[in-house]
Order: sequence, then structure tokens, then C-alpha cells
Amino acid sequence: MNISVVWSLLVLSFVIKVLFSLTAHYFRLEEGGERSLCITFGFFFFVKAMVILIVTENYLEFGLESGFANFSDSALHFLEHQGLESQGPISKLTFKLILALLCALIGAFLTFPGLRLAQMHLDALNLTNDKVAQTLLHINFLSPLIMVLLWVKPITKDYLTLPTSPGTEPVMTAETYDTLRLWSILLLCVLRLAMMRRHLQAYLNLAQKNLTLMKKEAGRISTVELQTMVARVFYYLCVIALQYMAPLVMLLHTTLLLKTLGGHSWGVYPQEELPCEEGSSTLAAQGPGGSLGGSLGASVPSVAQLSVALGGLRTVFSPLLFRGVLSFLTWWIAACLFSTSLFGLFYHQYLMAA
Repeated sequence: MNISVVWSLLVLSFVIKVLFSLTAHYFRLEEGGERSLCITFGFFFFVKAMVILIVTENYLEFGLESGFANFSDSALHFLEHQGLESQGPISKLTFKLILALLCALIGAFLTFPGLRLAQMHLDALNLTNDKVAQTLLHINFLSPLIMVLLWVKPITKDYLTLPTSPGTEPVMTAETYDTLRLWSILLLCVLRLAMMRRHLQAYLNLAQKNLTLMKKEAGRISTVELQTMVARVFYYLCVIALQYMAPLVMLLHTTLLLKTLGGHSWGVYPQEELPCEEGSSTLAAQGPGGSLGGSLGASVPSVAQLSVALGGLRTVFSPLLFRGVLSFLTWWIAACLFSTSLFGLFYHQYLMAA
């Protein structure tokens, strides 16, 4: 396996562990409603994922259907050539149910990062009068929506990869569009990283805002209370930084995995079709016991069987399968982040002000 793939998987597992720890901390709180909010958003994202997974590929172009079909057929052929009788490794309903449960967990983990991002976005806008900075802040807030629209075929891909009128050439090929989509996600991640300082500074200014509100209250305020309030904001900054960076790191590494495992390229030029059935000829040349036969299989059967098994697994877990699953997960992380931040924007700007 590629070293970059292993590194990305390790980083993703670490980020998920961090988000799980933060969510578990909110679950242990008895007051404030954080536990109920996580459960509510978890169920909401589970239902949303089930709805998204039944949408036809003509609207949301992930490649899940073709990827699962290739995975199921390749796994069935692989098991048959190993001398095992099977109806297939997993049904389509079970496959989508597992994806929906995973999506519900991701949505629950990204609930509070999205809510916190909305609050920091509003505070950062109030702290700056520079039009360029405000524009970048708006683009940064809408960047997950831009990522979501990149997979909506009628809005983006069809206009660029299909001829606009008979006799005309399309603007770009489908492979070029896939490459530009990856580059767009990376650029939006860089923009979010560049806006991190403004968002964290906006959070630190909550101490000054709370101090101003405390001065307006009736009664005397001790110095210890003021110091405790300021220290609480300062010590919580590390959690805020994790909530800001975790979705960014998840998006970045799922995009890198999509490029590597999905067979994409960073170059903007046409590519050949994915060799999805490259192991079919190898499997067809094998005997029912899974060996290559002949003198090679008789002399070194263990090495031959191992190479055959590895080649069969590469055929089962093809780039077509990884492209569909990783495209969906990348799209889902962006959709969850935008949904929670949009709800947070509505909550902080309208419900809190009421």
C-alpha cells in the first residue's frame, strides 16, 4: 500500500478519535442540552443520508452504484475461483445502511464544530471593516456549499462536460473536471486555513464582550470572577482550534485518498479509463482451487497462491469502488459542516438576538 495512503488513514483515524473525545465530553455534561443536540443531529443526518443514498446518479454523481456493482461482481468471481459458493459479500441495502450509520456518526461529530464556526464567523465580520476580508470570510463560510455543488451534475458538471448545442465541443472532459474538482477543494481548504487566525481572534474577543456585559449588570463583581471568566475563554481556545481544524483535515485527507485510491490525477489532461477488470483474465486462468497450475504452482504453491489472492483482492477493491465511497464521504463531510454552520448562523443571529 502507498505510504501516502497509510499516512492519510492514520491522520483520519486520529481526527475521528479527537472528535469522538470532544463529543463524549459534551455527552457527559448534565446541563445545557448538548447531549440532546448531538442525538438530534445524529438522527437528522441518518435520515438525510438515507434520502441522499436513494437519489439517482443523474443528480448526485458519486459513482456508488457502479462502484458497488463492480465490487459485488468481482468479489463473487473471486470467491468462486477460490472454491467457495456465495451469493455475494454484502447486499446493496446493507451497504447503504452501513454508509448511513457512518454518516450519522460524522454528522454528530461535526455538530459543534459547525455551530462554533457560525459564531466565530459572525464575530469576525463584526471585527473587520475591510471589504476584501469580509468577502473572503463569506467565501470561507460558503466553501462547504461550493464543495457540495461540485457533485451536483445538473448545476456544475453537465454544463462543463456536455456540449451546449449540437455541433459544439464541451468545455472540458469528465476527467479534467474531476481533476479541477480536487483542486477546487484543496484551494478552499487553503482559504479556510488562511482565515483561521481571524476566527480564533474573534473567539478570544468574547472575553472583552463578556466583560462589557458584566459591567452593565447591577451589583459588584469581584476581581476573581473577572479573572476566571477571561481564563476560561483562553483555556478553551485549544478546543476551538481543534473544532476549526478537524473538519478541514478530514476534507483534505479524504480528497487526497480520493485522488490516490480513485485513480485521479493532479494534471489537467484526458486520462484512460480505469482498468476495473484488470484481474479478470488472471482469475479466469486459475483453477477452481485458486492456484495457477503447471510447474510454477507445483514448485512454489504458497507464493503463487499468495500472489493470486493479492491480485484478486486488488480486483475486488478496485479504484471504481474507492472513487464512489470516497467521493460520497468527501461530499458528506462538506454537507454536514455547511448544514450545522447554517443552523448555527440562524441560531446566533436570530434566536439569540430575540
